[in-house]
Amino acid sequence: MKIPKSAKRLCKTCKKHTEQKIAQNKKRTASSLSWGSKYRARKRGDARGTGSHGRYSKPAVSKWKRTGAKATKKTDLRYTCNVCKKMSCQGSGIRAKRVEFI
Repeated sequence: MKIPKSAKRLCKTCKKHTEQKIAQNKKRTASSLSWGSKYRARKRGDARGTGSHGRYSKPAVSKWKRTGAKATKKTDLRYTCNVCKKMSCQGSGIRAKRVEFI
């Protein structure tokens, strides 16, 4: 996907439309202390095994199939205001295999 290097958009700090530089950042991964990772660690850790454990007789999470996995990652676009130099995020981002700045 082709994206311009700069765009005119609303700056939250200046409270007016300004020219802003667009840059792409690496998507941040979840922290090792997030609730989800603690939950998954618990699920793959204690009470694992086969037979007579009821809900605990499932294999480790890593063995499960990633059925709904997407082919692309969401882009993380950062906008820097040319007036006040403050940086802001786009929000959810766009799904694209490759992002090219023109």
